[in-house]
Amino acid sequence: MATVTGYVERIKYRNEDNGYSVLSVADGGEEYILVGTFPYISEGERIEATGRMVEHSIYGEQLAVESYEIKAPEDTLAIERYLGSGAIKGIGAALAKRIVKKFKADTFRIMEEEPERLAEVKGVSERMAMEISSQVEEKRDMRQAMVFLQQYGISMNLAVKIYQHYGPGMYSVIQENPYQLADDIHGVGFKIADEIAAKVGIFTDSDYRIRSGLFYALLQATGNGHTYLPEEELFANASALLNVEPEHMEKHLVDLQMEKKLVVKEKDGKRIVYPAQFYYMELNTARMLHDLNLHSKIDEDDVKKRLKKITEAEKIELDELQEQAVLEAVSNGLLIITGGPGTGKTTTINTIIHYFEQEDMDILLAAPTGRAAKRMTEATGYEAKTIHRLLELTGAPTVDQKNNGNSGENRLEGMHFERNEENPLDADVIIIDEMSMVDISLIHSLLKAVNVGTRLILVGDVNQLPSVGPGNVLRDMIASEAFPVVKLTKIFRQAAQSDIIVNAHKINDGEAVPLNKKSRDFLFIRRDYPADIVKDMMVLVQDKLPNYVHAEMSDIQIMTPMRKGALGVEALNKQLQEKFNPPAPNKQEKESGGTIFRVGDKVMQIKNNYQIEWEVRNRYGIPVDKGEGVFNGDTGIIRSINSFAETMEVEFDERRMVEYSFKQLEELELAYAITIHKSQGSEYPAVVIPVHSGPRMLMTRNLIYTAVTRAKACVCLVGIPEVFQAMVDNEVEQKRYSGLKDRILEIT
Repeated sequence: MATVTGYVERIKYRNEDNGYSVLSVADGGEEYILVGTFPYISEGERIEATGRMVEHSIYGEQLAVESYEIKAPEDTLAIERYLGSGAIKGIGAALAKRIVKKFKADTFRIMEEEPERLAEVKGVSERMAMEISSQVEEKRDMRQAMVFLQQYGISMNLAVKIYQHYGPGMYSVIQENPYQLADDIHGVGFKIADEIAAKVGIFTDSDYRIRSGLFYALLQATGNGHTYLPEEELFANASALLNVEPEHMEKHLVDLQMEKKLVVKEKDGKRIVYPAQFYYMELNTARMLHDLNLHSKIDEDDVKKRLKKITEAEKIELDELQEQAVLEAVSNGLLIITGGPGTGKTTTINTIIHYFEQEDMDILLAAPTGRAAKRMTEATGYEAKTIHRLLELTGAPTVDQKNNGNSGENRLEGMHFERNEENPLDADVIIIDEMSMVDISLIHSLLKAVNVGTRLILVGDVNQLPSVGPGNVLRDMIASEAFPVVKLTKIFRQAAQSDIIVNAHKINDGEAVPLNKKSRDFLFIRRDYPADIVKDMMVLVQDKLPNYVHAEMSDIQIMTPMRKGALGVEALNKQLQEKFNPPAPNKQEKESGGTIFRVGDKVMQIKNNYQIEWEVRNRYGIPVDKGEGVFNGDTGIIRSINSFAETMEVEFDERRMVEYSFKQLEELELAYAITIHKSQGSEYPAVVIPVHSGPRMLMTRNLIYTAVTRAKACVCLVGIPEVFQAMVDNEVEQKRYSGLKDRILEIT
């Protein structure tokens, strides 16, 4: 460890969002470069910093600061230097000289204790004197707060957020109820609050602790896709977290209900517990779906005549179910179309679009992810947007969307949709694809922006994995039997020539898949050991498949059921990175959280970030399009790493360039291999899937079905055939608690 004490000569760089700064500090005749988080430091201030001396490949020796303290200036020259640096608004070099000449070493005491005396200096009015004093006091209070918070292990970034939120009131919050931080400050969860509470000396059976832990356990469940938990399961989870017996929790459940944080309902004779926001999301979603579910009488013969003209002109062939879907779309305000691959969902959507176009209706298309929207655009010839872009997500903060805790994927911190009940979408028909991926939060936001009388057509494969976020929207809507549903089942002649599609339906029906058959697009390579599986997957991705499917190597995706183990994404990505993008002198890299990110790496966004900006540039580097938002599952390539500015630039689909600060790298992970869950809504020219032993709850039919259906031209499975068949036979699905079906049935 090394310590540097000196004056901040210059702030070379500062990221205003997170306080990361590069400082030039003079210590006698020496100049040092300090890097770290300094959100409230000014040029001219005296700093004592401790950290590690590191050698930067470009910028030389730097002190990576781990802790620091602002020191009072030691002499009148230092005081004058500080005041004249611009640290205090309204004081320039000349005025600083006059103030110090008047009060000498007593300058700071005068500013704090007798600020009115500053008016004795030429050029300082009484009002200006009080403003100067206020600034000095605010800086002193803030620094004291930083020191106070850091003694509890709170990072500088978090300390700044806490001070900005509470001001001087933070002292009582920390000492009396630090669990309030988890409610009020984004970035503070129960565990951080619990660590602070332990350092403060709050007892483990404190009412504040049990109440906060109970609510945290419930919010954690939403991260696993649940919108509620049975009371018994909630108490068991909270008991394990808090090390407190479940019988002590009943009264706290009542308290949380009175605070309107929870809603308790009965289901099948037992109590279930919702975070209040998810209960009301489900209830309002059910009501809005009911309002859209209008039925109008149509002249069926007339519709069929028009339909025949369209199919003849467009050379489209429809089976009975597809024709029924068009008739239902014309006669109903709300329609669900579901079916597996090759059953004609796209053809049906296109026909519906042609029909409504002839009626001069305005049509909007959308899907949950950028990849899914791109596929929809290519399949229909009409522009499709992500649902977030359709609803015009914007960065202006709104209080009502603040979430007490961290509910998972769709937290809109400081964001809102411009399109809502007051500013609905201007359309006669809205078609949403890949509905299996839509969670309760997103469908709720969408429905708020749909006028009653607008036709809403929801399309998806109910046998795919459910959404990453909370809820089971498509399945619950179909199970309620409250809305028109057309299930497409016929595999069309062209699709029937694809073993991907034929075998996907066999998997879904639990039938044996012939793995020894010679196939152009569905291959199984038997390998018994993980090392051999990895070796063969590398050969397929690098040497065999790119030419076979006419695609870039980066477009071919390895997908695995699990994160851990020899064939999990964590181990695979390290090996694949070493093989496909090894270190080189001309490649910048950055280590973050145990992962090395290197220019040229394939990466994936692993959480929704609604605020991050992207831009599309032309070949001259000039931005031609801009927007906000990168979403869970988006993949891209690292194009540059700037160690001085602490930034990394990633190029996503459609040439969207996004700049990440090093502090944001926790939002990214390597994506040479991804989990099958993360592949939802995406389609790749070829997919490669390792098939080896794993937990039974994970190795399921709908998981392998989802994986196989992600491939457009070729599926390559490498591993043990018996394990593959065991997955096909395993109908077990991880239990997901969602109540949308019940809310729909309550209303209808």
